Amino acid sequence: MTGANADADADADADADFDPVEFLDAAVRTESHESVDAMRDLLVETLDRHGESVRVDAAGNVRATKSGDADGPHLVLNTHIDTVPPHVPADRDGDVLRGRGACDAKGPLAALLAAFLATTPTRGRLTLAVTPDEETLSTGADALVRGTGGVDPVDGDLFVVGEPTDCDVCTAARGRFEGTLTLTGSAAHAAEPDAGVNAVAALEGALGAIRGFDADRDPHPRLGPPTLVATGAGGGEATNQVPATATLTLDRRSVPPETAEEFRAELAAAVRGAVPDDVGVSFDLTERSTPFLEAFDTDPDHELVRTFADAAAAAGAVEAERSDAEQADSGHGDAERSDGAEPSADGDVRPFGAATEASYFSPAPTVVFGPGHVADDDGAVAHADREYVRLSRVRTAAAAATDAVGDLLD
Repeated sequence: MTGANADADADADADADFDPVEFLDAAVRTESHESVDAMRDLLVETLDRHGESVRVDAAGNVRATKSGDADGPHLVLNTHIDTVPPHVPADRDGDVLRGRGACDAKGPLAALLAAFLATTPTRGRLTLAVTPDEETLSTGADALVRGTGGVDPVDGDLFVVGEPTDCDVCTAARGRFEGTLTLTGSAAHAAEPDAGVNAVAALEGALGAIRGFDADRDPHPRLGPPTLVATGAGGGEATNQVPATATLTLDRRSVPPETAEEFRAELAAAVRGAVPDDVGVSFDLTERSTPFLEAFDTDPDHELVRTFADAAAAAGAVEAERSDAEQADSGHGDAERSDGAEPSADGDVRPFGAATEASYFSPAPTVVFGPGHVADDDGAVAHADREYVRLSRVRTAAAAATDAVGDLLD
């Protein structure tokens, strides 16, 4: 333990009974796919039991804050307590804990909670802000940033968002937009096609514009190129009628600095130039009560990034040494891991593979960090029936987060 934590003997004693693995085991056994009430109660009770002043705001966010005696940054630790359906019951087998939320995102929550409880800031402020609906509309995160619904904004300077990164430090991620392209013509009898304007036929030009939409764009230096995919189509009302309308559903994975509104306007203009003049064109983003999750990009050389990367590398090295010693003691020094995972260096700085609530907190310096994988060599992990996390990685993430947070607020 480093930084501010070295001088916090009393608090360390008070928090010595917090075990991130025990908390995670209880959390994964707590259903949160339909309602987060029970999971939120578990989190609030845990904070209260460790002497922290905790509150639930009007948006359902669980919030707790500690302040140092000197000026410094406001560091916010954020993740979410909701999970996707269906619930997958917990099953613990040695170092592996399976079940819904094991890696997305109750494992990261356990690690960040350990760091929050273990840290007494010397300077600045430390806030734990845990949201209730990241998997759906992100109203909690939106309220934290914009102060909607009477919620006081979190007003952070630095943000750490807990998601499964396998203890790497992720500084960028694509955004996700969705919308419907509508082409309009005029109906006519199919026996007299020239009497109408065929909206379905105009899809040919529209699809060409979609395929070439990003042709002249330079790829992002860390995220690569954006993507644009037609994921659904419809049109026509009768099989003997020239169709008056046609629709395409479009999925956009954006890279900085593109915003949702910029994408909407540019896509509509591109299709307008690719279809006949007598075909109407409109493109509407899917209605949401909160902003879309846009792309974010944090400078990889920022102090927040380097501090977490160094702490993760150090904690990972300790875990590797411990694992090697255990293997040697068991007489299986060169044996393959029981879960098939290959050891790897921690603290790599890289992009994250999915959209997250990190986009709400950017452009403030933001990193994504936590134990677990979104996917592994066998396929999907997060959101899959086989969701799991290795408990040794939860401890490594907790140690790394604790040291990094302490260093930033010392």
